Amino acid sequence: MTTTPKTTVPTRPLGATGPVVSALGLGCMGMSALYGEADRAESIATIHAALDAGVTLLDTGDFYGMGHNELLINEALRTAPVAARERALTSVKFGALRTVEGGFTGYDGRPAAVKNFAAYSLQRLGTDHIDIYRIARVDPDVPIEETVGAIAELVEQGHVRHIGLSEVGADTLRRAAAVAPIADLQIEYSLISRGIEDKILPTARELGIGVTAYGVLSRGLISGHFTRDRELAPGDFRGFSPRFQGENLDHNLDLVDRLRTIAEAKGATVAQTAITWVLAQGDDIVPLVGARRRDRLAEALGALDVTLDAADLAAIEEAVPADAAAGARYPEAQMAHLDSEH
Repeated sequence: MTTTPKTTVPTRPLGATGPVVSALGLGCMGMSALYGEADRAESIATIHAALDAGVTLLDTGDFYGMGHNELLINEALRTAPVAARERALTSVKFGALRTVEGGFTGYDGRPAAVKNFAAYSLQRLGTDHIDIYRIARVDPDVPIEETVGAIAELVEQGHVRHIGLSEVGADTLRRAAAVAPIADLQIEYSLISRGIEDKILPTARELGIGVTAYGVLSRGLISGHFTRDRELAPGDFRGFSPRFQGENLDHNLDLVDRLRTIAEAKGATVAQTAITWVLAQGDDIVPLVGARRRDRLAEALGALDVTLDAADLAAIEEAVPADAAAGARYPEAQMAHLDSEH
């Protein structure tokens, strides 16, 4: 007989038309790419621990490790208890074009490509449907209406349950929502990445579109664990990220020290405080935590036990005001691909 593990993670609806998901999702990218080598066994154990705790939303991309991440999730779900596996929801990004060497050469949002990407993802995931499907970046050569229309056809065919978007601006969000119901917008949002607050977040709320926030710890920068003298592995994205360079890093870690003072007064860690801040910005926001190890996952889940009152939020705002970070969130070439920044 299969027993159902005790669920400790509360749930939130993902927009007006999307599924109900755990209030924290697990971002699985780092288990396959961009942060150096990851331990496969520990990655699978971390996914199992997340499912056991009540995390239902697993976020991936077909280009994370060129399919490696989807195969990893497949293995984790196949070896998880049946009840946990049945609760799991997959959120998949597609569209990135890669080279053999691992480089990125653009994005493909043509309807035929959308359906091709989906077919490969379904095979790698070992499932008959994807819960939320989204292009990772807008293809500048294909109207968003055509890309979303192709996903809508996949929904009609039963291959996809819900349509999502990623890193799009307010105007693109409106155009997409005019074609088909959009469950959520996945976009970077953290204490030091607050660009969505001006136009994008209000537009999403007006349209009833939820937000899955990635980068809530800014790739570890505001986790409380990153140090000035840390040596990064070859190929680690942070080695090229402006916020991790020279004087920018010094400035940003000074912000973390200010946040640490507030966190310690609350009996919380820096990471928990940063995650809780995102949770406190609205019940329509679901933070994705990129834990690759069970200890980091446990710390992140501890954010659900932290409460920030008005005085705490004001103190955090004073310590780390909007636009306080030094450096852009991506290198210049990658910033050019972000519809949300235009």
